[in-house]
Amino acid sequence: MAELVADGPWAGWIRHEDEEPDTYLSIIGPSYSRPEGAHRATVAVETRPFHRNRMGALHGGYIAAVADHVGFAALKALGRPEQLGGVTIDLQVQFLGSGKVGPALFADVEILKETGRLFFVRMTFRQDDAPVAAATATFRKASERTSVKA
Repeated sequence: MAELVADGPWAGWIRHEDEEPDTYLSIIGPSYSRPEGAHRATVAVETRPFHRNRMGALHGGYIAAVADHVGFAALKALGRPEQLGGVTIDLQVQFLGSGKVGPALFADVEILKETGRLFFVRMTFRQDDAPVAAATATFRKASERTSVKA
């Protein structure tokens, strides 16, 4: 489910949560997105204590899961909500710094190329303007059978 946030720290952002209960997306939590031009969007997620590793930093698996999610959230913010039913066919993550629990994790997402069946995407992740990770992904477009309601 998506809605434009009316007030608070996320005012003006598109909030997205999975309508299906108990999916993996519920572990990530809601995301917030906004377009930044024709091929760019910013997506943010709130970090929680259960997103941490034993050393208290954001778990690398959590960051990878967020990378898998934010590309689709960006497509939705860019006016392509039917692509929520697409699938990830390649994801590579490079960890650049330690993420913290508490501050929101922001992803700057760029659609590098779109073909008839694929999107090629680059993402950079930051907290408090410090780099946390970078990722590239290839997403297969949703077919009419797999399109998801926005």
